[in-house]
Parts: sequence; structure tokens; C-alpha cells
Amino acid sequence: MFDLDLTDLRAFARIADLKSVSAAARALNMPKSSVSRSLARLEAVVGTALVERSNRHVRLTDAGALLHPHALRIMNDVDEAETALGGFVGVPRGTLRVSAPLSYVHTLIAPMLPAFLASYPEVRVVLDLNHRNVDMIAQEIDVAIRMGSLVDSGLVARRLPSLEMWLCASPSYLKARGTPTTVADLAGHDFMDRIDGTTEWTFDTPGRGKEHIAIYPRSVCPEPAVGLVMLMGGAGIGRLPRFMAEKAIAAGELVRVLPQTRPDTTEVNALYPSHRSLSAKVRVFIDALAAHLGGKKPRG
Repeated sequence: MFDLDLTDLRAFARIADLKSVSAAARALNMPKSSVSRSLARLEAVVGTALVERSNRHVRLTDAGALLHPHALRIMNDVDEAETALGGFVGVPRGTLRVSAPLSYVHTLIAPMLPAFLASYPEVRVVLDLNHRNVDMIAQEIDVAIRMGSLVDSGLVARRLPSLEMWLCASPSYLKARGTPTTVADLAGHDFMDRIDGTTEWTFDTPGRGKEHIAIYPRSVCPEPAVGLVMLMGGAGIGRLPRFMAEKAIAAGELVRVLPQTRPDTTEVNALYPSHRSLSAKVRVFIDALAAHLGGKKPRG
């Protein structure tokens, strides 16, 4: 019978997930020496090496690979118990890890965080600027803000205000290539899109109904903040969230293309694992974000 310490198990699980003692120490907000000692203690308890270390890499031994899923399950059970108790007590506390795209954080989340932190002094917020799907359990993410249609991930989703997507291009690009006045005029232009591959854009024009065009992007950029810079530099025609496009248009750095069409929208969801549903810190954060966005009545 092994006497496994939870702190040591958590350190091992993070090392196994991140393939690095240094990265695990940063993720756990612990000194690297403490994480190394936790690993050494755990290896002493189980009586065998759990990882093999080189100058740059960490690889699980057979024993480590066997222990890893059990360690994750134990940690998840402990987190679930803490979450349930925290929700029962009702006092938001602890570290809240939020994953969201850079542009969304910069413009829509960051402005509400100072007031949120002041309202909940026992909550610590760690931002993960990421637009990709992540393993929320393995990476200990509490809330992920994601744009676009959801896949069946087993996560709980709460809808946030949708974003209007405006079709834009730089004045220099339109001067050189011509300004489309109809959907058909888009043919032959250079496009920028979030998706690498042929996709279909839909336009709803008053009096004409829905029109569709298949586009194959000349450039692909999943992060709108980077796409904004590319479009202002003349990369082509692309769609940006309204909250980003309006400022550039007002400054004369972008022009809205086909403004007579109704803007496309993309849905936004706050995702969290089902066992976080009772977490006070998750609940108050999503409520605060929804209220902040609702108060601004964002259309994009």
C-alpha cells in the first residue's frame, strides 16, 4: 500500500502533462526545486523512477505512464470535491484560469477584470491567450471563451453575446484591385480567413435574399488581432469582429466592404467542465462577463 501525497501527485501530473519540470513549476506557481523534490519523494514512495530526464526533455517511464492517468483522476476528484464545497460555501476563492483569444481578452475581458478583482479579493485570475481548443482538465482551465460553432466536447456551454463580423479591406488594396459593390464582384479577390481551406461565406442582402460565395483564402489567420494588422497592410478582404473593425474604419485604415449586406455573426460561448458547475469563482466570473457585455450591448 502506497502512502501517496496529493502535492507530490499533482506535481507529477503537471510534469507528465507539460513534459518539463520547469514548465510544471511555472504552472503550479512553485519553485522548480520544490517540484523536483515532490517528484523525488513520489518516486521513493513507489520504489521506481517515473520520468527520465535529459537536458531538454522529460519522458515518462513505463511506471510513470501507468501512474499518470490515475494521478489525473485523483486530482480531478480532489478538484471536484473542492469545487463542490466551494460552491456550497458560496465564497469565490482560489485561482481562476481563463482561456480566450487575444483580441477578445484585450478588448472585452481585460476592461472588466479590475472591477472583478476588486469585488472578489480571494480570487486570483490567470489568463491563457489561446484561440485553440485545449484539454481543460489536463491544463486545469476553469473557463474557456471560444468563438464559432461548438463541437460536442462534453463541456458545459453558456452563450455570450454574439459578434457581428464585418467584411473589410484597406483603402490601398481596394484602390489597386477595385471595390466590390455586389457579392458577385468578390470573385477574383484575395481573401483572408480563419479557416485553412475552401469555405463558404453567406451574405444577406435586403431585396436579394441570401447569396453565397465559395472562397479559398490567400492568407489564413485564426487570431483577429493579427488579421487586423494584415488587412490594414493590404493583405486582401477579410472578416473582423465589429468591435475591432469600427476603430480602424473610423481612423481610415480600413473600409467596410458590401456595407449594404446584413453582417454575419459568430456565436461566443463560455465553456467549462461539468464538475465546475458549482464553482463559485466560475459562476461569478461568467456572470460578471455577461453583465459587462450586456451593459455595453455589444453588437460585435
